[in-house]
Amino acid sequence: QVQVVESGGGLLQAGGSRRLSCAASGFTFSNFAMGWFRQAPGKELEFVATINWNGASTSYADSVKGRFTISRDNAKSTVYLQMNSLKPEDTAVYFCAAALGGGLRVDRYFYNYWGQGTQVTVSS
Repeated sequence: QVQVVESGGGLLQAGGSRRLSCAASGFTFSNFAMGWFRQAPGKELEFVATINWNGASTSYADSVKGRFTISRDNAKSTVYLQMNSLKPEDTAVYFCAAALGGGLRVDRYFYNYWGQGTQVTVSS
């Protein structure tokens, strides 16, 4: 059974940091690129970051570039999103997703498996 489970969200202050984790199971993790997306209230789902199958390549949305870092540990079937210098506009539900094929994927339609999301709220 495929599972993608995010954790690490919470209520944070502007300027702070938090690391989100996403634990995957039920599929061969190293065959998949991984991505983080987010959805703010009343807004569409937005791409945040993606990482290829072995962690050698990454891509970020302009809005988080230089502040967020995506990484993965294939031995643990886990992907991380380190978020620094948080802003109130980073408030959203953050989703982790897996895309078969291993290459970087920005478009959500390439993603096969999705988690339920974790809420991140940043107060000013």
